[in-house]
Amino acid sequence: MGCFYSRSIHLPSPDDLSKLHSENGDEGGQVQQAPAFKEYSLSELRKATNGFCTDLIVSESGEKAPNVVYRGILDNNHLVAVKRFSKLAWPDAQQFVVEAVGVGKLRHRRLVNLIGCCTEGDERLLVAEYMPNDTLSKHLFHWDKQPLAWEMRVRVAHYIAQALDYCNTANQKIYHDFNAYRILFDEDGDPCLSSFGLMKNSRDGKSYSTNLAYTPPEFLRTGRVIPESVIYSYGTVLLGLLSGKHIPPSRALDIIRGNNVLMLMDSSLEGQYASNDATNLVELASKCLQSEARDRPDPKFLLAAVAPLQKQKEVASYILMGLSKGTVTLPTILSPLGKACARMDLTAVHDILLKTGYRDEEGAENELSFQEWTQQVQDILNTKKFGDIAFRDSDFKNAIEYYSKLVNLMSIPSATVFARRAFSCLMSGQAELALRDAMQAQVCIPEWPTAFYLQALALSKLGMETDAKDMLNDGAVLEVKWQSRYKF
Repeated sequence: MGCFYSRSIHLPSPDDLSKLHSENGDEGGQVQQAPAFKEYSLSELRKATNGFCTDLIVSESGEKAPNVVYRGILDNNHLVAVKRFSKLAWPDAQQFVVEAVGVGKLRHRRLVNLIGCCTEGDERLLVAEYMPNDTLSKHLFHWDKQPLAWEMRVRVAHYIAQALDYCNTANQKIYHDFNAYRILFDEDGDPCLSSFGLMKNSRDGKSYSTNLAYTPPEFLRTGRVIPESVIYSYGTVLLGLLSGKHIPPSRALDIIRGNNVLMLMDSSLEGQYASNDATNLVELASKCLQSEARDRPDPKFLLAAVAPLQKQKEVASYILMGLSKGTVTLPTILSPLGKACARMDLTAVHDILLKTGYRDEEGAENELSFQEWTQQVQDILNTKKFGDIAFRDSDFKNAIEYYSKLVNLMSIPSATVFARRAFSCLMSGQAELALRDAMQAQVCIPEWPTAFYLQALALSKLGMETDAKDMLNDGAVLEVKWQSRYKF
């Protein structure tokens, strides 16, 4: 059964999105290029997440309406985040789609753009761009190597204010459960606001699931979220950026009223910030945290207040954060062969190559199937047989000898023969020859994951760990195309 809105809901066309971009684009007209919102089938998303594999879970949240977010990779190698709601979260498929389409129309470089949904059967799923560099919460409260630099904290405040202003202009004024977990970092280290928060976790779910100490006062009184509630939550995020800690707004306001701003500041910054800029952010946080909603500023005020505080606009975010440019951790959708190569388990690699045999070349024209029965073919068959026996028995020296003879006899090369000889060379301490043969296997079958994995093994043996990791990642991408055909 297809998605409900394919019959009754109008999806935005590229022209509709372009119009919305031109009306509500960010500064300089630079709108992030994201795929147009579309309907995904359940089979597509099941494949993208390797059957909703638990190894690919990014986050889990919710009590009455639990939901899970998975990393995934689509057939076009596009990395995505897939949010899977509980089956009872949105009983009305049409209502779910209407809200998803509304959010899916938004496109902004400061948003984690929503690119699709699925309501097949009882499933309710959202698909968004994948952000590889974790959440603000991780970098602010649970950092490992270095605290978040002051300039980066100011940039977070500015970029998220841009996102909120865009959403407000596009009439998406409500954001649910806005906190540091909702701010994610893209491959360039730029902070983006998750689009998932523009929808509740369920039709009747709460808009705030965090500690009541951080919840807007009006929500506690009425249970309703208003646009000014988002501003209050922005103020709590500012407190986190200033202090590097979870400080209840009531406690923070007491500190501010006592003119003891230094007590509020994150000691890990070691004073590496301009006092005036810190004071300005503290004052802005105080305005956002006013108990009366009407006393809080609007998103445009936030923008005007934080934009002048940026002092290192020319420095890329990934540099400020100490990240490697463009490093994306692919979902670990690997076959057992890929996993064995990743952990350098050569015994397991040997077993898998034996079990796989020559079936990856089924359907490909090869010497053994199409030549006329001649003495040359008999020689080829005998040589292959002796090579395979030697390979099976871990007699890698003789396997290299027989496979080398086989390569010379065959007019059409065999990827499997090159792969087996490559592995035999690895086991014989000849990593350079192994790399060459693994590359030859790739020439025979350009998108064969096995060839990439063997190259990764050889590169690792040669001490080229970065190249090995890249090659393993390439194999992981190609694995998606192969795993539906072969189950190792």
